Amino acid sequence: MTTPANEHPEAGVDPKLLEILVCPLTKGPLEFDAARRELISRAAKLAYPIRDGIPIMLPEEARPLD
Repeated sequence: MTTPANEHPEAGVDPKLLEILVCPLTKGPLEFDAARRELISRAAKLAYPIRDGIPIMLPEEARPLD
């Protein structure tokens, strides 16, 4: 289940940061996946990892969505 990024402060990422982050490829919105600790870009079909509370917004680090 994914939700808007700003609804999960327990993720270890600053909620204000998650509100302003967008996909670096599409500039579109991101969804937070709490179970996988990823930010999902539906438009780019990529999942950006969150490591140690820091979103890794590099396309080459993202996981392709099926």
